Amino acid sequence: MRIGVLTGGGDCPGLNAVIRAVVRKGISVYGYEFVGFRDGWRGPLECDTMPLDIQAVRGILPRGGTILGTSRTNPLKLEDGVERIKQNFEKLGVDALIAIGGEDTLGVAKKLHDQGVKVVGVPKTIDNDLNATDYTFGFDTAVNIAMEAIDRLHTTAESHHRALICEVMGRHAGWIALHAGMAAGANVILIPEKPFDIDKVCEYVESRFKTRYAPIIVVAEGAHPKEGQLAVQSSELDAFGHVRLGGIGEALAKEIEKRTGKEARTTVLGHIQRGGTPTAFDRVLATRFGLGAIDAVHDGDWGKMVALRGTDIVRVSLEEATAELKLVPIHRYEEAEVFFG
Repeated sequence: MRIGVLTGGGDCPGLNAVIRAVVRKGISVYGYEFVGFRDGWRGPLECDTMPLDIQAVRGILPRGGTILGTSRTNPLKLEDGVERIKQNFEKLGVDALIAIGGEDTLGVAKKLHDQGVKVVGVPKTIDNDLNATDYTFGFDTAVNIAMEAIDRLHTTAESHHRALICEVMGRHAGWIALHAGMAAGANVILIPEKPFDIDKVCEYVESRFKTRYAPIIVVAEGAHPKEGQLAVQSSELDAFGHVRLGGIGEALAKEIEKRTGKEARTTVLGHIQRGGTPTAFDRVLATRFGLGAIDAVHDGDWGKMVALRGTDIVRVSLEEATAELKLVPIHRYEEAEVFFG
């Protein structure tokens, strides 16, 4: 059997560990042959491939990013996109596909499966917002990077008596902000799931200054005030219809300065959160996902995605995996609120 592998959407630490596990077990245990598609769905659309053998995956376990490259190309936007992919698979002798990606990539995978393509999915979203799995790889790395950054911000905030705002990733789900903020002792955490009251935020800021300590505010890029809209950097949409978010941290800093008279500064972590080497947790989880994915291929269990439930790797349908986002529940946010101010 000849199996294609692709990585789609934003890069994140752990992608190479998945690829390595798929190829190593697929070749050594099952005797399969692999072909890598470059740059997400662009690869199968344009027949852009690279060899994917054991030599190609040596030494990639600790590397961030993806050796296959990635993109936000959406074949569903093309009138003949799905048909072109099917024709190219036939031309290349590809019998099945392992698609590694988030809701958008796996949404395309589901459409292909519906039209008879043999597909297995692997969940990849650094925001940890795929509903069918307890955790996705890359999330733990992002949280640790954000936590370390916030730890460093504490000393500058207190030395200069400033309010420091750390803007982290999180378009619709505030998992990174919640975990990093709790781990690093942030004084306020703002997430997309709960529009914030700017007056209350300023109360927390002033309360913190009264203790002779300086406040640290962690804000997800998709967070927004009750009376406002999302702060956006651009009105342009990507191929999957997502607007580019960002700017809420700077807007918040200006509002805090205006309302409290205290100096406020913003640090935007941006791509730093998803670059570089993955944590041990993410390396192990990504490896287990890869092993689970090639087992699903061997079993002919098409249209499924591997997922983490407790400590077990299980299989769920692509339909279930992409049905809805996993958002931060109110009780989890209330746990963090105890430490605000």
